[in-house]
Amino acid sequence: MRNGLSKDLIARVLGGAPKYTLDELEAKFPPRNLGEGALVTRFAPSPTGYMHIGGLYGALIDCKLAQQSGGVFMLRIEDTDTKREVADAVKIIEESMNKFGLTYDNNTVYGPYYQSQRKDIYHSVVADLLASGRAYPCFLSADDMEKIRENQKSAGFATGIYGEFARDRDLTEGEIIAYLDKGLVPSIRLYSMGNPEQRIFCKDAVRGSIGFPENNEDIVLIKSNDGLPTYHFAHLCDDHFMRTTHVIRGEEWLPSLPLHAQLFRMMGWNAPLYIHTSTIDKIDEETGKQRKLSKRKDPEANVAFFIEAGWPVESVIEYLGNIAASGYEEAKMKGQVKSFWDYEMRPKKIPMSGALFDMKKLEWWAKEFIGSLPVPELVNRVVAWANEYGTDVNKMQVADVKYLTGVLGIERDNPKRVRKDFITWSQTLENVAFFWDELFVPNAEYEFNNDALSAFLETYNPADDKDTWWAKIVAVAESLGIKNGDVAMNLRVALSGRTNTPDLYSIMSVMGGERVINRIKGAIK
Repeated sequence: MRNGLSKDLIARVLGGAPKYTLDELEAKFPPRNLGEGALVTRFAPSPTGYMHIGGLYGALIDCKLAQQSGGVFMLRIEDTDTKREVADAVKIIEESMNKFGLTYDNNTVYGPYYQSQRKDIYHSVVADLLASGRAYPCFLSADDMEKIRENQKSAGFATGIYGEFARDRDLTEGEIIAYLDKGLVPSIRLYSMGNPEQRIFCKDAVRGSIGFPENNEDIVLIKSNDGLPTYHFAHLCDDHFMRTTHVIRGEEWLPSLPLHAQLFRMMGWNAPLYIHTSTIDKIDEETGKQRKLSKRKDPEANVAFFIEAGWPVESVIEYLGNIAASGYEEAKMKGQVKSFWDYEMRPKKIPMSGALFDMKKLEWWAKEFIGSLPVPELVNRVVAWANEYGTDVNKMQVADVKYLTGVLGIERDNPKRVRKDFITWSQTLENVAFFWDELFVPNAEYEFNNDALSAFLETYNPADDKDTWWAKIVAVAESLGIKNGDVAMNLRVALSGRTNTPDLYSIMSVMGGERVINRIKGAIK
């Protein structure tokens, strides 16, 4: 066991004495008082841009597993990379979580939940490592490390600060003091005892036990520029003292698993159980090959895309939930559950291979969800979206809520035959645009039977019930020697500009007599 640094030197290295001992931290953040089997999970994004759909996918799994087990789901902001931080990114993350119904419980006992505000905790833990010789101050400059990398590459060695390349690994206290006297500020590195010739076995809840070479790199624990921790060290401290039981993260973090296992074992702490989820992929239109959703290429990679385009947030959750739990759709179709939140998700059934993000399948989930909404709720959702994200045209469409209610209520009164042609709130308004004179586009290609239209117009009465209305269509058809459907089609195209619409009588009832008469007269001209 190597000797560590004295208390006075540790205080000088860290720019101040540590605020806590490890025992004080254990008392400050006690084990959570939860029932047996309760999971404590966290979504821990970095505020470096927009909310990615893959992040939402992981957060959904976090939230679901905690909720169904009677546990706790936290939102932790990993804002220690100050160079990459983007203004308002945290606000975007929080708003996205709220929009999609992912409720988190940031109990103040275990906070703060911004890593930049937990510096005292990290310095207290690293002080213990410095005192025991498991960490050391490193005064390598950026130029020093670049030269080391160049030498390693030319010699065919793996790059990094380890073993003989870790210049400051065994500095004496006198040498450390000499560097400090020059005004140099060190980073704090792990004194790694790992041997890459040996293997470390780590457990993933889905993949099982996986063997990796041991980590021998003296990774940075505390950065020299701002005194904040690196991701790996913050991960160690936060998940221990926040009492995280399960870490759900993307499979790109699998290579970090042996390092994180090494850190937890070094501290004598129980590591959380890891679940590494598959990436969210798509088929590339140019190559035809499967690839990860790209922030730069794919608008659907951005969660805001779904909100602004008017996708029901519930349908996105349903779709992502079905990716995470392959048995969910069958249970839903059998009527065993009403939503993903009612389904018992099993971690071992989370898919390990890349899941394809299929917009057509998402459309199906959206149609199913919108089809289940009562008319007042449908109207409220469309109005709310239009007023917040819609165009001036959309806002015009929702201005008369009574008229909009009539439009959206067509063919939604029969639970055995649910109308499923609405996908998004924007598409819903586009779908029914012909109801507004300002948006109506006459069909210039259809050859109208003016005699049929004129004959119907002579007998048309907006007060007619459906049977009387149909009888008049039949009478017109008989008088002209044509089919009933031909008369109805002429009316349909004259009123909507389309050959395929919902129930024609309902359309005419909602439009009202004046609009119907004007549309028919316009078609005759």
